[in-house]
Amino acid sequence: MILVSLIVILVSIYLLSIITDEYFIISLDAISKRLKLPHNVAGASLMAMGSSAPELAIAIFALFAASGTHSDVGIGTIVGSAIFNILVITGVSAVTSPAHISWKVITRDILMYAVGVILLLFTIRDGRVTIIEAGVYLAAYAFYLLVLYKWNDYVHDTDVVGLVEEEISSERCCGDAYHRATAAISNGIGHLTGNARDNDLRAFFVSIALVAVISYALAESAVLFAEAIHVPAVVVALTVLAAGTSVPDMFASIAVAKQGRGDMSIANAIGSNIFDILVGLGLPWILAMTMSTNVIQVDTAGLMTSAMLLFGTVVLLFVFLLTQLKLSRWEGWALLALYSAYVAYVWWGSL
Repeated sequence: MILVSLIVILVSIYLLSIITDEYFIISLDAISKRLKLPHNVAGASLMAMGSSAPELAIAIFALFAASGTHSDVGIGTIVGSAIFNILVITGVSAVTSPAHISWKVITRDILMYAVGVILLLFTIRDGRVTIIEAGVYLAAYAFYLLVLYKWNDYVHDTDVVGLVEEEISSERCCGDAYHRATAAISNGIGHLTGNARDNDLRAFFVSIALVAVISYALAESAVLFAEAIHVPAVVVALTVLAAGTSVPDMFASIAVAKQGRGDMSIANAIGSNIFDILVGLGLPWILAMTMSTNVIQVDTAGLMTSAMLLFGTVVLLFVFLLTQLKLSRWEGWALLALYSAYVAYVWWGSL
């Protein structure tokens, strides 16, 4: 059971990375251009939705599966992914290429991210979520989009998409077995979706269906894996699922940082975290309470420490960025070391 569930987890993460990177995000990019959305609004909404689709799907299925007894798996994946984004993605980006950050990222995006983390801490403090609290999450994100629209000159995720596309194309044309297998799977998915840019709506809906099915298998396998090794499911969610669903974003950030645009990858990581927390949690909670119950119970035992650390990463990143508005290599290594310590702490505490 351990080996089977672990294989399903790895295969599911692998398939999700192909679907989201090569079809879902590209179809969203095409849709945003057709709707003539400003780059910053498209990046913070459609593009963030694309990169966060697996986490969002897992959060929804975790709420509805097994009568909601594993709701902490969805929350854990969101919180763990946010920690991974800040400590690993920004850390790797800084190690690859020290990044100079604009005041807009510090004063607007990090401030909004801090608001989201504070809302999370306030929400899970008593182990229950109300529909009013969930509504505040979505309202806060709507406010964030409004702020972005007013600051229309800010460049966000859509520029990253083009670089990611080039990186994917260049890497997957190679002749080794891994790239040939990936290309074959991608082509097979392409028969269902069509060309993501020419058939954007078809690719969009087919991608959503595929992400939903695979995310369901991923969430169920994570629970089975946790039970087989006798650790809380939230531990697997905070580390294995969170890191697995965020690895494609990490490779994209490395590609961007190699282009000398590490600031963009950091801004993208922060923007994705804002979406993860405010929409990735708020939307599933609203759906669940609209359809079944007025209050959602949350197992805070394994989440409060990680949520507190998540707030700590906000403060630490803010302090790092205040040093000449630059994230240096040694600061990047410090972030990576902190994530290693966090994973060790989470797993050690579960044994």
